[in-house]
Amino acid sequence: MTTPDAAAPARRRLLILDDEPIVVKRLKPAFQKAGYDVAVFTDSAAALAAFEQNPAHIVITDLKMEGMDGIAFLDRIKAVSPDTGVIVITGFATLETAKESFHKGAFDFVAKPFKLADILDVVARLETFLGNPRHDHVA
Repeated sequence: MTTPDAAAPARRRLLILDDEPIVVKRLKPAFQKAGYDVAVFTDSAAALAAFEQNPAHIVITDLKMEGMDGIAFLDRIKAVSPDTGVIVITGFATLETAKESFHKGAFDFVAKPFKLADILDVVARLETFLGNPRHDHVA
């Protein structure tokens, strides 16, 4: 029988930013259950400050928000930590916003409303993409 100690693999840090509280309330327990260390925010300035202090491996961000929008947030995340995987979610999906997200370094672009299984699948694909030692991934 094993005990949780230093031999356990580090958990992936996941940051979720959406100005709709219901979205972060729905996503947080699903990702915690999947084994992530999850931080959720409804304010982009607070999310950015937290990220700058302790960068996450994966970020899920809404596109349209008060203050800093998701594209500006994506820019700042990539400036701080280029290896962080970013997924953009939005209820205002257009070809232009999707193209801009990818151009700025997003891994994927997911339209709302989405099924919980769909966003979990996107994160699983991102995990495969990030799957190398410098991202603390243990197979």
